[in-house]
Amino acid sequence: MKIVTVIGARPQFVKAAVVSREISKYDNIKECIIHTGQHFDKNMSTVFFEEMQIPLPDYNLNINGLSHGAMTGQMLEGIESILFKEKPDWVLVYGDTNSTLAGALAARKNHIKVAHVEAGLRSYNMDMPEEINRILTDLISDVLFCPTDVAIENLEKEGFKNLDYEILKSGDVMKDAMSFYMNKASEPECSIPEQFILCTVHRAENTDNEERMSSIIEALEKISSTLCPVVVPLHPRTEKVLQTRNYDFEASNIHFIAPVGYFEMIWLIKHCNFVMTDSGGLQKEAYFGNKYCITIRTETEWKELVEKNYNFISGYEKNNIINLAGKIHAMPPLSFQDELYGNGNASSIIVNKLSCNI
Repeated sequence: MKIVTVIGARPQFVKAAVVSREISKYDNIKECIIHTGQHFDKNMSTVFFEEMQIPLPDYNLNINGLSHGAMTGQMLEGIESILFKEKPDWVLVYGDTNSTLAGALAARKNHIKVAHVEAGLRSYNMDMPEEINRILTDLISDVLFCPTDVAIENLEKEGFKNLDYEILKSGDVMKDAMSFYMNKASEPECSIPEQFILCTVHRAENTDNEERMSSIIEALEKISSTLCPVVVPLHPRTEKVLQTRNYDFEASNIHFIAPVGYFEMIWLIKHCNFVMTDSGGLQKEAYFGNKYCITIRTETEWKELVEKNYNFISGYEKNNIINLAGKIHAMPPLSFQDELYGNGNASSIIVNKLSCNI
C-alpha cells in the first residue's frame, strides 16, 4: 500500500510528522511525501527535519510567492505528474492551505482516494482563503478525519452524513505533536522578559487592512506599556506592512523578536502569561500548554475552546482588545483537563483506518 502525503506549510510538517512516525510502524505501507514549497522558509533545512524527526520530502515543487490561483494551479499540475508516477492508493492532506486543496483535487480528478486530516472545521467566514480550501477539500475527500465533535456536527449540518463519506473522530494530530515535542522546547536566543504575553499577528485580513492593523498595534502598545510586556515573533508579512507604513520599531513598547522555530514557540507558550493571536493553530497550542488565549478575530474554527472559556474572541477594536487582555491577566488559572482533542493517539487512529481501507 502506498500513501502520498501533500504538505507545504511549516505547521503541516509538524502535523504530518506524528502520522509519518506511525506509518513507519507498518511494514506494508510506503509513504511518499510531496512538499509544495508553499511557505518558503530558509530555516527548513535538513537540520530542521532531523531535529523534528520528520522524513525528508521525496519531492519539492518549490512553488511559492504567487497569487492564490497561480499557486494552486501550478501545484495541481506538479502534484498530478507525481501521482501518475507514484500511483498511490491514498493521498493524505492536512488542514486548509492551497497545498491541501491542490493535493485533494489532483487525487480526486484521477480517481485516487483522498483522506483529509482536520476535516469539518468551519469559521463561517468566506473572506478567509482557508475557509474556502477546507470546505472544498471536505467535499472531494473520501475519509474525513475530524479532530472534534464540533467538526463532526458541522459536517452533519451540511449533509455529509447522508452522502458517501466516511466521517471519523480521530482527535487532533497537534495534540500528538505537542505531547511528543514538549520536552524539546528551547529558549529563543534573544532577550525575553521574565513575565510576558505571547502574541502573533500574521493573517492577511489583518495585516492588509490598514485601519484594523493600526487598531491591533495600538492595543498591543498600550498593553505592553501598562499591563505586561508583549512579545511578538515578527512574521515577514507583518514586518513588511509595518515598514511600508513607517512604523518606528525602535520607539515601540512591543518586544518584537525574529521569527522562531517550533521548539522555541513551545518554550514561549510554556513560559508566557497568556497568548494573543490571529492564528488558528496557536489557539490550540495555547490550550495544550495550559494557557488562556485571546483570538484577534471575530470568529474561530475552534469553537469548543470559546465555549469552555479557554479562548476569548476580541475582534479588532482597540479598546476591546485592551479590556479583554486586562480581564485575562487577572483571571485565575484553570485545570485545562478537558480532552477536547483526544488523548494523543490521533495519528494511530488515522493510519489504522487507512491501512484497513485499501
